[in-house]
Amino acid sequence: MSDLVIRTEELSRHFGSVRAVDSLSLEVPAGIVFGFLGPNGAGKTTTIRLLLGLLEPTSGRASVLGLDTRTESERIRQLCGALLEHSGLYERLSAEDNLEFYGRVWRMPAAERQKRARDLLTHLGLWERRRELVGTWSRGMKQKLALARALLHRPRLIFLDEPTSGLDPVGAVAVREDLARLATSEGVTVFLTTHNLAEAEKLCQRVGVIREGRLLAVGSPDELRTRTGAPRAQIIGRGFDGSVLSLLRTRPEVANVQLHDGQLSLELRGEADMAPLVSLLVNAGAQVEEVRKGKASLEEVFLTLMEEER
Repeated sequence: MSDLVIRTEELSRHFGSVRAVDSLSLEVPAGIVFGFLGPNGAGKTTTIRLLLGLLEPTSGRASVLGLDTRTESERIRQLCGALLEHSGLYERLSAEDNLEFYGRVWRMPAAERQKRARDLLTHLGLWERRRELVGTWSRGMKQKLALARALLHRPRLIFLDEPTSGLDPVGAVAVREDLARLATSEGVTVFLTTHNLAEAEKLCQRVGVIREGRLLAVGSPDELRTRTGAPRAQIIGRGFDGSVLSLLRTRPEVANVQLHDGQLSLELRGEADMAPLVSLLVNAGAQVEEVRKGKASLEEVFLTLMEEER
């Protein structure tokens, strides 16, 4: 495994009787996009604040880029970028002036900060509107600019809390592509939280699932699907009546059957062979047009984990 950029050991943070983060042990390797998934109030944002040294842990320890979050938090924040719940933008300044200000804060040379700002604004579709006051912009445009701010100084590690929130589909795709490029070509590690599980499935090499402060699972999307999600099959056709459904439910390789809009959805046990099931349907008088077999989606895995912990 490549070098670790984040490591926590039994990290906890309590607010009175509430355990916002509860004995979190986590490792994030360098150069990947890591997705931190969980419902509202799961402890995702608190974890990021602990990793940036903005909160003191109640117990346990954490290191970021090899630095201790308790004693070297200022250095951690210098080396990282972050986009949390607040954009950090000055709405009475233009987009161009916002990035110029932050470039000076990061002590970037003038030529470098101007080129970097132009590249980011162009990529995010904001260059032509760079001189407009940010306060007049839509939420989606502000989110794009906030992302540019977080990326401006080329940090080694970026923390993003719902980075595509408020973006239109085109803007969201552009952000995902930029994040993927940073991780693969520039060696930047991205730690992001998101409620968009389809987005996490496309973008993240590894994900962690958290609920009520406790880590439930961690691994690649494929590993989580294999561990917690049964194989699935969709059969499209006609003639799927009650007798056909009853026949399928008698088969030992079929765990569950649902019919919706002319499509059968099967939950399978193990790597079931579909040929006998298709023959069964045809012999029963059904007309099969298409068969699709695959693993459970990350969303299904997530919901399964949430149900198991209730």
